[in-house]
Amino acid sequence: MKYLLNLIVLTLLAVFCALPCKAAGEVSGTVTFSFDLSGHASDKEARLWIPYPPSDRYQKIENLRFSGTQSYLGIHTDSKYQRLIIFAKWARDVKPRRLTVSFHVKRLERLDKDLPEKEPCWDRSLFQDYLRPNSASLKAEKRLKKLAERIVSGRRGIQEKAMAIYDWVIRNMQRKPETCYCGDGNVSALLSEPRGNCVDIHSVFVSLLRAAGVPAREVFGIRLSKGKAVGDITKSQHCWAEYYLPGYGWVVMDPADVLKMMLVEGLEPDSDKARSYYRYYMGGVDAYRLRFGVGRDITLNPPSSSGPVNYLMYPYAEVGGRVLDFKNPKEFSYRITFRPDKPLNHKGQKR
Repeated sequence: MKYLLNLIVLTLLAVFCALPCKAAGEVSGTVTFSFDLSGHASDKEARLWIPYPPSDRYQKIENLRFSGTQSYLGIHTDSKYQRLIIFAKWARDVKPRRLTVSFHVKRLERLDKDLPEKEPCWDRSLFQDYLRPNSASLKAEKRLKKLAERIVSGRRGIQEKAMAIYDWVIRNMQRKPETCYCGDGNVSALLSEPRGNCVDIHSVFVSLLRAAGVPAREVFGIRLSKGKAVGDITKSQHCWAEYYLPGYGWVVMDPADVLKMMLVEGLEPDSDKARSYYRYYMGGVDAYRLRFGVGRDITLNPPSSSGPVNYLMYPYAEVGGRVLDFKNPKEFSYRITFRPDKPLNHKGQKR
């Protein structure tokens, strides 16, 4: 009888742990990508890769729709990170060259709080992809190792090390508001001048975690607009980070948004308001963000002419084998919008 009761309890715990966390925030609506490559020479083949979000514990993706003049369209995955990629192609002399992609998303706020204090043994070999440096941090490997050792000195366990590095990044880095581009994450340059945008900040954050022996990864996505009307989110790309805590799983963090709110509101690191952001984004992210996936140095599928891409958060396109600059609207024009289903009542965090 006692064995049966224990079995029932364990079963209920397993079911409970598999359910989404109770979230204070929930956002739903339709995301639409619109592309027009008609301004480029039609005597050359055009190819387009679009990051596509997967359904997971915190977001549900459905009702995918396409319309356009493309010669081919399909959903592919990369071989390493299994990133979902919408790939479209226009053959020579096909014109106009237009494509619209839309899908419905339901997104939940994520809260990884009340983490376990005890960390069980874990197999480092299973996390090698999230412990080794990538191309953006390889040249700074020795500097990262030395700095990480200093930051986590006296800290024990994965969680304590992650908290120490999170605190260091917030106290030693700054947001760079001059540009809407998320950055290239050149860690060597950033260690000399610790100022940048979300990709830059999280490249340093993740690289320091890995140098300290903490499995970590950047998460790439886009912010969803707030309000009742259709919002233009073309330039709202954003990334955040996760580290792996044995006995729990991946834990979300967003020091870049802490730094953003400190910049926007003119806050000092130890002010009450800054500390509230510090606590929230240390294991929490708001519902107003769509997750595309993880991974650096991604080999697109099919492969691009220029080789692996630094990360896949913006659309990527080529005409006649020449890469279009996604930062230049005159060269690569596209629009991304979000239409919410209904007025939102989420208390949420400021973007």
